[in-house]
Amino acid sequence: MKNTSSKNNKLSLIGSISLGTGVMIGAGIFVLMGQIAELVGDLFPIAFIAGAVVVGFSSYSYVKFSNAFPSSGGVVKFLNKSYGPGTTTGVFSLLMYVSMVVSESLVAGTFGAYTLRLFPESFAGYASILGILLLVTAYIVNILGNKVIGTTATFTAIIKVAGIAILAIAGLIVSGFADITGNYIPKNTEALPQGFGFVAALALAILAYKGFTTITNQGGDIKNPHKNLGRSIVFSILICTLIYVALALAVAGGLSIPEIIEAKDYALAAAAQPIFGEWGSWITIAIAIVATFSGVIASVFSASRLLAMLSNMKQVPSLKKIGKIKNPALIFTVSLAILLTVLFDLTRIASIGAIFYLIMDIAIHWGLYRHLKNEVNFRPIIPLIAIIMDIAVLSAFIYIKYLNDPLVLIVAAIGIVLIIVSERLFMISHTDDEGNMPMGMETISSKNN
Repeated sequence: MKNTSSKNNKLSLIGSISLGTGVMIGAGIFVLMGQIAELVGDLFPIAFIAGAVVVGFSSYSYVKFSNAFPSSGGVVKFLNKSYGPGTTTGVFSLLMYVSMVVSESLVAGTFGAYTLRLFPESFAGYASILGILLLVTAYIVNILGNKVIGTTATFTAIIKVAGIAILAIAGLIVSGFADITGNYIPKNTEALPQGFGFVAALALAILAYKGFTTITNQGGDIKNPHKNLGRSIVFSILICTLIYVALALAVAGGLSIPEIIEAKDYALAAAAQPIFGEWGSWITIAIAIVATFSGVIASVFSASRLLAMLSNMKQVPSLKKIGKIKNPALIFTVSLAILLTVLFDLTRIASIGAIFYLIMDIAIHWGLYRHLKNEVNFRPIIPLIAIIMDIAVLSAFIYIKYLNDPLVLIVAAIGIVLIIVSERLFMISHTDDEGNMPMGMETISSKNN
């Protein structure tokens, strides 16, 4: 009976897709729309389609990994399979972790930006404070346990996904399809070769889809994981693409590009007002608040679990109970997100997250192509295409940031150097005289299989 019950409690394919889209269609879309328009002008709806193409090639590696090695370890398990336990796996896993924490900070900042639309302009400087309060609330909810998290996530996911979909469809019906000419030249890219800004903008568009990687963590909880994990990733990306493009077209139909750029931190709310009136703006703000609230809770949960897993694998220092502190990984995760929320605006937070994520993504593709040809059945050309696309997007994005906002690159570089140095020093600290590095992987592997 126990085994039967366990099987009955497994996620179905539809359930997995629901959870996947719930994570992917998060608060990021509420702020990324304006940031992408700032780089590509009225081509920003096309940027979401192009971003989906890049993510489509990228998802191939995750699908193949998930089909071959389904587990709750997700990306960390994939990196370990490719590079083995040690510094390389630790560095790229931490880049993934930091990109998740950056997403928390982005979502928290978005919460502040949209919530402040309910108050007079004199309160405009309090966005970060509201973001911090949301992160503290997410910490409290995570302390209360998995049942509260699950109930909250399910309820809010239904509201935000349905709300955003209805908003996109209704916006298209009311405003019609916007004219996309490509004639608008944004200030940030006017001195660059034609098309350069568009390629760079894909780094931000990819952020709107990166939530698909969390589906890989469902390996231990889904029916027929060797097939359904891959299917769930593909269908979730397709659903999100349709919703994002419809939403982008609705925004383009409601506001001019200068207006979208001016209101980039709350573009959806600004676009809803001329289309639906004051009520439309309020409804959009309400959906944004629900989306950001649920997004932060889910992201804090996932990121802290990833850090705890790395601790159990001895890839980072032990994060077991310290004195009366029951969950150091959770506290560290929320504290880092709060620090980012205080120090950086939404554009810089999104930029740092995009850089870290793309570097990690390249490592996933290279690991599959270089190290697992004998263990995984895949077409080598597709990971290579994904790597080329990632490098092109990352290079263009880094160059634009070098011209317009070099602080982003400085912070990202410092973060990467700190991760590499600290991870290497930690690996050395528990290497014995014979060169062996006990990682505790046997325990992790047995739990995941």
